Amino acid sequence: MTDASRRGRLSGRVALITGASRGIGRAIALRYAEEGADLFLTATSRPKLEETKTLAEAQGARTVLHCADVSERSAVEGMVGAAVAAFGRIDVLVNNAGIYKAARLVDYKAEDFDRIMKVNLYGAFHVMQFVLRHMQAQKRGKVVNIASTAGKWGSSNQSAYNASKHALVGLTRCAAVEMGTYGINVNAICPGFVETDMLEALREHASILGIPSEKVIEGILARVPLKRFMQPQEIAHLAVYFGSSESDGMTGQSIVLDGGMVMA
Repeated sequence: MTDASRRGRLSGRVALITGASRGIGRAIALRYAEEGADLFLTATSRPKLEETKTLAEAQGARTVLHCADVSERSAVEGMVGAAVAAFGRIDVLVNNAGIYKAARLVDYKAEDFDRIMKVNLYGAFHVMQFVLRHMQAQKRGKVVNIASTAGKWGSSNQSAYNASKHALVGLTRCAAVEMGTYGINVNAICPGFVETDMLEALREHASILGIPSEKVIEGILARVPLKRFMQPQEIAHLAVYFGSSESDGMTGQSIVLDGGMVMA
Protein backbone atom coordinates (compact mmCIF):
# COMPACT_ATOMS: atom_id res chain seq x y z
CA MET A 1 0.00 0.00 0.00
CA THR A 2 1.52 3.35 -1.02
CA ASP A 3 1.47 6.51 1.07
CA ALA A 4 -0.72 8.16 -1.57
CA SER A 5 -3.40 5.50 -1.07
CA ARG A 6 -3.49 5.85 2.72
CA ARG A 7 -6.40 8.22 3.15
CA GLY A 8 -8.33 7.64 6.33
CA ARG A 9 -9.79 9.31 9.39
CA LEU A 10 -6.32 9.50 10.98
CA SER A 11 -4.35 10.33 7.84
CA GLY A 12 -1.29 12.42 8.61
CA ARG A 13 -1.50 11.89 12.37
CA VAL A 14 1.16 10.42 14.63
CA ALA A 15 -0.08 8.16 17.43
CA LEU A 16 1.83 6.96 20.47
CA ILE A 17 0.21 3.78 21.80
CA THR A 18 1.31 2.10 25.02
CA GLY A 19 0.72 -1.59 25.68
CA ALA A 20 0.63 -2.17 21.92
CA SER A 21 2.05 -5.69 21.93
CA ARG A 22 -1.23 -7.57 22.40
CA GLY A 23 -4.96 -7.45 23.01
CA ILE A 24 -6.70 -4.09 22.91
CA GLY A 25 -3.46 -2.19 22.31
CA ARG A 26 -2.62 -4.25 19.24
CA ALA A 27 -6.17 -3.93 17.91
CA ILE A 28 -6.02 -0.15 18.27
CA ALA A 29 -2.64 0.00 16.56
CA LEU A 30 -3.93 -1.96 13.58
CA ARG A 31 -7.12 0.11 13.26
CA TYR A 32 -5.05 3.29 13.47
CA ALA A 33 -2.81 1.93 10.72
CA GLU A 34 -5.86 1.19 8.57
CA GLU A 35 -7.04 4.77 9.09
CA GLY A 36 -3.74 6.27 7.92
CA ALA A 37 -1.88 7.03 11.17
CA ASP A 38 1.85 6.69 11.70
CA LEU A 39 2.64 4.74 14.84
CA PHE A 40 5.05 4.88 17.76
CA LEU A 41 4.34 1.62 19.59
CA THR A 42 5.52 0.79 23.09
CA ALA A 43 5.35 -2.17 25.46
CA THR A 44 7.70 -4.25 27.60
CA SER A 45 7.82 -7.23 25.20
CA ARG A 46 9.92 -6.64 22.09
CA PRO A 47 8.96 -9.89 20.27
CA LYS A 48 5.24 -9.18 20.62
CA LEU A 49 5.76 -5.58 19.55
CA GLU A 50 7.55 -6.82 16.44
CA GLU A 51 4.46 -8.87 15.58
CA THR A 52 2.27 -5.78 15.86
CA LYS A 53 4.73 -3.79 13.75
CA THR A 54 4.65 -6.36 10.96
CA LEU A 55 0.86 -6.29 10.85
CA ALA A 56 0.72 -2.47 10.97
CA GLU A 57 3.28 -2.04 8.24
CA ALA A 58 1.23 -4.37 6.03
CA GLN A 59 -1.37 -1.57 6.20
CA GLY A 60 1.26 0.94 5.05
CA ALA A 61 1.89 2.59 8.41
CA ARG A 62 5.28 4.02 9.27
CA THR A 63 6.00 2.28 12.56
CA VAL A 64 8.64 2.79 15.24
CA LEU A 65 9.00 0.52 18.27
CA HIS A 66 10.24 1.37 21.75
CA CYS A 67 10.36 -0.89 24.81
CA ALA A 68 9.69 0.81 28.14
CA ASP A 69 8.02 0.21 31.48
CA VAL A 70 5.54 3.08 31.90
CA SER A 71 5.80 2.84 35.69
CA GLU A 72 9.39 4.14 35.45
CA ARG A 73 9.27 7.91 34.99
CA SER A 74 12.74 8.28 33.48
CA ALA A 75 11.96 5.53 30.97
CA VAL A 76 8.76 7.34 29.97
CA GLU A 77 10.62 10.62 29.50
CA GLY A 78 13.06 8.87 27.16
CA MET A 79 10.20 7.12 25.35
CA VAL A 80 8.30 10.34 24.64
CA GLY A 81 11.52 12.06 23.58
CA ALA A 82 12.19 9.21 21.16
CA ALA A 83 8.70 9.54 19.68
CA VAL A 84 9.14 13.27 19.07
CA ALA A 85 12.59 12.65 17.60
CA ALA A 86 11.22 9.98 15.26
CA PHE A 87 8.17 11.85 13.95
CA GLY A 88 8.55 15.47 15.03
CA ARG A 89 5.29 15.52 16.98
CA ILE A 90 2.61 13.44 18.73
CA ASP A 91 -0.98 14.02 17.65
CA VAL A 92 -2.69 11.18 19.51
CA LEU A 93 -1.79 9.41 22.73
CA VAL A 94 -3.45 6.10 23.60
CA ASN A 95 -2.73 5.06 27.19
CA ASN A 96 -3.47 1.34 27.09
CA ALA A 97 -0.72 -0.28 29.20
CA GLY A 98 -2.19 -2.05 32.19
CA ILE A 99 -1.95 -5.08 34.46
CA TYR A 100 -4.37 -7.05 36.65
CA LYS A 101 -4.19 -9.34 39.64
CA ALA A 102 -7.11 -10.80 41.59
CA ALA A 103 -7.02 -10.99 45.38
CA ARG A 104 -9.27 -10.36 48.35
CA LEU A 105 -8.74 -6.90 49.81
CA VAL A 106 -7.62 -8.25 53.17
CA ASP A 107 -5.16 -10.61 51.48
CA TYR A 108 -3.67 -8.19 48.96
CA LYS A 109 0.08 -7.91 49.25
CA ALA A 110 1.09 -4.28 49.47
CA GLU A 111 3.74 -4.73 46.79
CA ASP A 112 1.15 -6.18 44.36
CA PHE A 113 -1.30 -3.34 45.05
CA ASP A 114 1.52 -0.83 44.58
CA ARG A 115 2.65 -2.40 41.29
CA ILE A 116 -0.86 -2.23 39.81
CA MET A 117 -1.22 1.42 40.79
CA LYS A 118 2.23 2.25 39.40
CA VAL A 119 1.45 0.75 35.99
CA ASN A 120 -2.26 1.50 35.56
CA LEU A 121 -2.40 4.96 37.14
CA TYR A 122 1.08 6.41 37.55
CA GLY A 123 2.09 5.01 34.17
CA ALA A 124 -0.75 6.89 32.48
CA PHE A 125 0.11 10.00 34.52
CA HIS A 126 3.79 9.90 33.50
CA VAL A 127 3.02 9.45 29.80
CA MET A 128 0.29 12.10 29.79
CA GLN A 129 2.47 14.63 31.55
CA PHE A 130 5.34 14.39 29.08
CA VAL A 131 3.13 14.10 25.98
CA LEU A 132 0.81 16.95 26.99
CA ARG A 133 3.75 19.33 27.19
CA HIS A 134 4.36 18.71 23.49
CA MET A 135 0.67 18.95 22.67
CA GLN A 136 0.38 22.26 24.49
CA ALA A 137 3.08 23.70 22.24
CA GLN A 138 1.23 22.33 19.19
CA LYS A 139 -2.09 23.78 20.41
CA ARG A 140 -3.82 20.52 19.54
CA GLY A 141 -3.90 16.85 20.45
CA LYS A 142 -5.99 13.86 21.45
CA VAL A 143 -5.56 11.67 24.53
CA VAL A 144 -7.41 8.36 24.77
CA ASN A 145 -7.13 6.61 28.13
CA ILE A 146 -8.17 2.96 28.26
CA ALA A 147 -9.92 2.68 31.62
CA SER A 148 -12.55 0.03 32.42
CA THR A 149 -16.04 -0.55 33.75
CA ALA A 150 -14.00 -1.31 36.87
CA GLY A 151 -13.57 2.46 37.01
CA LYS A 152 -17.34 2.89 37.27
CA TRP A 153 -18.39 0.44 39.97
CA GLY A 154 -17.17 -1.84 42.75
CA SER A 155 -16.51 -5.56 42.47
CA SER A 156 -14.97 -8.30 44.55
CA ASN A 157 -11.37 -9.50 44.45
CA GLN A 158 -10.01 -6.65 42.31
CA SER A 159 -9.69 -3.69 44.65
CA ALA A 160 -6.32 -2.58 43.25
CA TYR A 161 -7.46 -2.76 39.63
CA ASN A 162 -10.73 -0.96 40.40
CA ALA A 163 -8.97 1.73 42.41
CA SER A 164 -6.50 2.34 39.58
CA LYS A 165 -9.26 2.61 36.96
CA HIS A 166 -11.48 4.86 39.11
CA ALA A 167 -8.46 7.14 39.51
CA LEU A 168 -7.74 7.06 35.77
CA VAL A 169 -11.31 8.19 35.02
CA GLY A 170 -10.82 11.07 37.48
CA LEU A 171 -7.45 11.95 35.99
CA THR A 172 -9.04 12.02 32.54
CA ARG A 173 -11.62 14.56 33.67
CA CYS A 174 -9.07 16.80 35.38
CA ALA A 175 -6.76 16.75 32.35
CA ALA A 176 -9.67 17.59 30.06
CA VAL A 177 -10.49 20.68 32.14
CA GLU A 178 -6.90 21.90 32.11
CA MET A 179 -6.12 21.08 28.48
CA GLY A 180 -9.26 22.45 26.81
CA THR A 181 -7.79 25.90 26.32
CA TYR A 182 -4.96 24.32 24.30
CA GLY A 183 -7.31 22.54 21.90
CA ILE A 184 -6.52 19.15 23.45
CA ASN A 185 -9.26 16.54 23.94
CA VAL A 186 -8.88 14.00 26.76
CA ASN A 187 -11.33 11.10 26.94
CA ALA A 188 -11.48 7.57 28.32
CA ILE A 189 -12.91 4.30 27.08
CA CYS A 190 -14.28 1.96 29.74
CA PRO A 191 -14.43 -1.56 28.28
CA GLY A 192 -16.27 -4.34 30.03
CA PHE A 193 -15.03 -7.89 29.66
CA VAL A 194 -13.03 -8.13 26.43
CA GLU A 195 -11.95 -11.36 24.80
CA THR A 196 -8.19 -11.02 25.30
CA ASP A 197 -5.62 -12.97 27.28
CA MET A 198 -6.58 -10.82 30.29
CA LEU A 199 -9.61 -13.08 30.61
CA GLU A 200 -7.14 -15.61 31.99
CA ALA A 201 -7.26 -13.48 35.15
CA LEU A 202 -10.76 -14.84 35.66
CA ARG A 203 -9.14 -18.12 36.64
CA GLU A 204 -7.54 -16.33 39.62
CA HIS A 205 -10.91 -14.87 40.55
CA ALA A 206 -12.58 -18.28 40.26
CA SER A 207 -9.88 -19.87 42.40
CA ILE A 208 -10.49 -17.32 45.15
CA LEU A 209 -14.22 -18.04 45.01
CA GLY A 210 -13.57 -21.78 44.95
CA ILE A 211 -15.67 -22.41 41.83
CA PRO A 212 -14.86 -23.42 38.23
CA SER A 213 -13.91 -20.56 35.91
CA GLU A 214 -16.77 -21.62 33.61
CA LYS A 215 -19.21 -20.71 36.38
CA VAL A 216 -17.61 -17.28 36.70
CA ILE A 217 -17.98 -16.73 32.96
CA GLU A 218 -21.62 -17.84 33.08
CA GLY A 219 -22.25 -15.38 35.91
CA ILE A 220 -20.66 -12.53 34.00
CA LEU A 221 -22.56 -13.19 30.79
CA ALA A 222 -25.82 -13.40 32.74
CA ARG A 223 -25.33 -9.70 33.53
CA VAL A 224 -24.56 -8.71 29.93
CA PRO A 225 -27.66 -7.99 27.81
CA LEU A 226 -25.80 -8.84 24.57
CA LYS A 227 -24.72 -12.18 26.14
CA ARG A 228 -21.16 -12.06 24.86
CA PHE A 229 -17.74 -10.61 25.60
CA MET A 230 -16.57 -7.57 23.68
CA GLN A 231 -13.95 -7.97 20.97
CA PRO A 232 -10.72 -5.91 20.95
CA GLN A 233 -11.65 -4.49 17.54
CA GLU A 234 -14.80 -2.97 19.02
CA ILE A 235 -12.72 -0.98 21.50
CA ALA A 236 -10.42 0.01 18.65
CA HIS A 237 -13.31 1.44 16.62
CA LEU A 238 -14.15 3.83 19.46
CA ALA A 239 -10.48 4.70 19.90
CA VAL A 240 -10.39 5.76 16.23
CA TYR A 241 -13.31 8.11 16.84
CA PHE A 242 -11.59 9.65 19.87
CA GLY A 243 -8.35 10.06 17.92
CA SER A 244 -9.99 11.69 14.91
CA SER A 245 -11.43 15.15 14.25
CA GLU A 246 -14.91 13.63 14.57
CA SER A 247 -14.59 13.89 18.37
CA ASP A 248 -13.38 17.52 18.46
CA GLY A 249 -16.41 18.55 20.53
CA MET A 250 -16.04 15.77 23.12
CA THR A 251 -13.72 15.92 26.12
CA GLY A 252 -13.65 14.70 29.71
CA GLN A 253 -15.89 11.74 28.91
CA SER A 254 -15.54 8.10 29.98
CA ILE A 255 -17.57 6.00 27.57
CA VAL A 256 -18.62 2.49 28.57
CA LEU A 257 -18.42 -0.26 25.95
CA ASP A 258 -19.49 -3.48 27.61
CA GLY A 259 -22.51 -5.02 25.89
CA GLY A 260 -24.90 -3.19 28.22
CA MET A 261 -23.59 -4.52 31.53
CA VAL A 262 -23.30 -1.04 33.05
CA MET A 263 -26.01 1.45 32.09
CA ALA A 264 -25.05 4.55 34.06
